Formats: sequence, C-alpha cells, structure tokens
Amino acid sequence: MAIREIRIVPDPVLRTPCDEICEITPAVRRLVDDLLETVDDPGRAGLSANQIGVSLRAFSYNIDGKIGYVLNPVLEETRGEQYGDEGCLSVPGLWYKTRRADYARVRGIDLDGKEVVLEGTGLMGRMLQHETDHLDGHVYLDRLEKEERRAALKYMREHQK
Repeated sequence: MAIREIRIVPDPVLRTPCDEICEITPAVRRLVDDLLETVDDPGRAGLSANQIGVSLRAFSYNIDGKIGYVLNPVLEETRGEQYGDEGCLSVPGLWYKTRRADYARVRGIDLDGKEVVLEGTGLMGRMLQHETDHLDGHVYLDRLEKEERRAALKYMREHQK
C-alpha cells in the first residue's frame, strides 16, 4: 500500500474517460489498497483512480468515518437538488457552490466480484456524483457557471507549481 500523489488539473488523465475493470488482477488489488490509503486523510471524502494517474473505473470514499471503495461504478439514479460548496483534491485551494442532485445511487462490484450498491444524500450523494464524474473524464469545474469556471481556470494557471 502507498499514499499516491494526486494529479492536478490540467493533467490529461483527469479528462480521459476511464476503462472498465475486466479482471481482478494483483494490480487492481494494489490500486484499491492505494486508493484506500490515500483517501484516509482528514478532509478527503472521495478519490478516483484517475486522480492518482490510473485510468480505471474505481474510486474510494471516506464519509463520516466509513471508508470503502467500488469498482466499475455506474451512477444509476439521482433525485432532488442541493446547492453547496464543493472542492476537489485535483483542484487544490478552490471551493465553489455547485449544483448537484441531493440523492444518488451507484452500483458496481468489489474485489470478489460481488455487487456493491452505495447510496446517500447530502455529502454522500455529492461524493458519488463527483467521483463518477471523474471516471467519465469530468471535474467539478465543468459544472460551474461560465464566469466562475473561467475565474477558477485562470487561478489554476496562475498558481501551478
């Protein structure tokens, strides 16, 4: 297990839709271990595989003291609405009000190939949508109004190391 470096916008891996996991290999098991170790830090709610440079459909989460993961997640259902602050490890230092569904449900599998269903409202619902967006090659900045998005991207360009 290893804590992995987080990829930052505009890294192209963040804009590439991730591949489905077709076989549970030792590399996939290591990926899950790394995702779980990397997300286990205060202030981290979720982490997608492409945020650590691996273009596979997997994410880990750390919500209310519950840490877990899902492989090949599919966002099945959303409903309601919430509008609140959202940030991203790949967009450090920026938080914007972002509109999301309040409730979300994701279905995927675990390392044994067993079905996993994750669902929730509030922060859990927001995280499920945020991480599946990542796996589809999107970042939360894509959901901002035009002027906010422009300002965020300008900030990112000016503050790149």
